[in-house]
Amino acid sequence: MTARRTPHRFTVAEYDRMIDQGILKEDARVELIRGEIVAKMSIGDAHIACVDRLTQLMLGLVGSAAVVSIQNPILLADSEPEPDLVLKNRRQDFYGKPGPADILLVIEVADASLDDDREVKRPLYAENGIVEFWIVNLIDRCLEVHRQPRPDGTYADVRTLRAGETVEIGAIPSVRVAVAEVVGQ
Repeated sequence: MTARRTPHRFTVAEYDRMIDQGILKEDARVELIRGEIVAKMSIGDAHIACVDRLTQLMLGLVGSAAVVSIQNPILLADSEPEPDLVLKNRRQDFYGKPGPADILLVIEVADASLDDDREVKRPLYAENGIVEFWIVNLIDRCLEVHRQPRPDGTYADVRTLRAGETVEIGAIPSVRVAVAEVVGQ
């Protein structure tokens, strides 16, 4: 019988301490996922353009109803992912990392990261109670909308929308988003 090695799992506090002490640089292309420090996917031109487009779009649409946070960490039970865009509750102190109760919407832009966003991030977000999660699928030029998280890592309401359709942000129903503006023309 042989012994198996298991990877060390870091807590969010340990991960943050490594950043605070300079062991991990703040601009390192890593994130904490389920206790493991993992390299983030490379970002190509289409991804950059989509994040920039989303940023401008959301800033114009949500106004003072939410804070638009771009590629900043969020705080989950055993993870500190850095989604491409987060809409979070507005507060006087313009706080740092939001937890699930402060998050209105998480958006991941996916091309090379599509499988990871579906197989790793989606269940992670659902298990942590992220009420609404969108995947901007640049490969199939569609928007995958996930709502009603369940503890088993799935979402009860899943829809795929295409150019010509619109979607409202669940927490801000007065805001309607044209899918074509999200996925690009």
